[in-house]
Amino acid sequence: MSLYQRIREEAARRADALWAVASTLHAEPETAFAEHRAAALLSGELEGAGFEVRREVAGLPTAFTARSGEGQPVVAFPLEYDALPGLGHACGHNLIAAAGLGAALVVDAVRDGAPGTVLAVGTPAEEGGGGKALEVEAGVFDGVDAALMFHPGVYDWVRAPLTAQEQYRVAFRGRAAHPTGNPTEGIDALAALIELFNVVSALGRRLPEGSHVQGIITHGGTATNIVPEYAEGRFGLRALTTAALDELAAQLRTAAEGVALATGTSLTVERASVRYEHFRDSTVLSERFAGHLEHAGITLTPPAPGVYLGSSDIGNVSGRVPAIHPFVAIMGADGSDHTPEFAEAAASERARRVLQAVVEALACTAADVLRDAELRGRAWEGLGRAPA
Repeated sequence: MSLYQRIREEAARRADALWAVASTLHAEPETAFAEHRAAALLSGELEGAGFEVRREVAGLPTAFTARSGEGQPVVAFPLEYDALPGLGHACGHNLIAAAGLGAALVVDAVRDGAPGTVLAVGTPAEEGGGGKALEVEAGVFDGVDAALMFHPGVYDWVRAPLTAQEQYRVAFRGRAAHPTGNPTEGIDALAALIELFNVVSALGRRLPEGSHVQGIITHGGTATNIVPEYAEGRFGLRALTTAALDELAAQLRTAAEGVALATGTSLTVERASVRYEHFRDSTVLSERFAGHLEHAGITLTPPAPGVYLGSSDIGNVSGRVPAIHPFVAIMGADGSDHTPEFAEAAASERARRVLQAVVEALACTAADVLRDAELRGRAWEGLGRAPA
């Protein structure tokens, strides 16, 4: 019997148990950095299968690693399991976690003591907290040869068009005064912040494709009869690449400095979130995954030109390790994630079928990475660097 056939039989044998895990996560959603039940469930499943589990990695209470085997090569499965506030698993992270769990268990069960390491990485807080980015900085992905995951969606796409993003806090400080009694003594911080919005709006008309700035006012004063001495905004920046994001951040800072100079206010600009880098797809590994998924009757295509699907902290992993992040549809393209309808789809019969197909394809791809030095070499070449 071929290794791929053994993987498919092992995945089928575990299908009910993996769906039970996905369903439990779906029924008990937990938000960023509060995924205690999810982390305990997933790490417990891996520990019960003989994996060596380390909890609270990278100083994060709901992060973990689970390792089986030793030495190189190392194939990693990032497990996402945080939910959206008020919407539950409207991004399908219950399926991502169950798929990574299943693939780790399956490939480990069939490799018969072959050299190398299977590593499941519990990655909390993808929805804004940047668990993977923090784990990358802590060295959790050091020595990994491939990071394999998928994302449920409304498209069947072989790779993820994910942009870079970060947020900045911009604050102006002026001088309070009575707007009627002594208006010339005041320095209006809110007027400065509003002027920055005007400048950003003008800037937006000449930004390159994929770049934009979206801001909100988080503090605009305390009373209508006081010239605001302090005003603060939060600005979300996105760009096609991490380098373009750095350029956009510099433009925002320059604009804010110009406004502060013109209005006589003092200025504070500081990053207010973890930076998500853009996703760098490992073409050779994504194509290998897509080929295995074809066995289940699911055909992946390139993403539609000019369509971008937000950002993810898998981007931070992909700049250091060959990585894949294909989208596999669990509902029609007329829908969208981050909606109640998508949360419902993440517990549907279609989602169950996708989960089994993805577990098989991820496990087959991982087996290829572990067995094929030439494939690993091409994956690293595609990243433009040698293994760490």
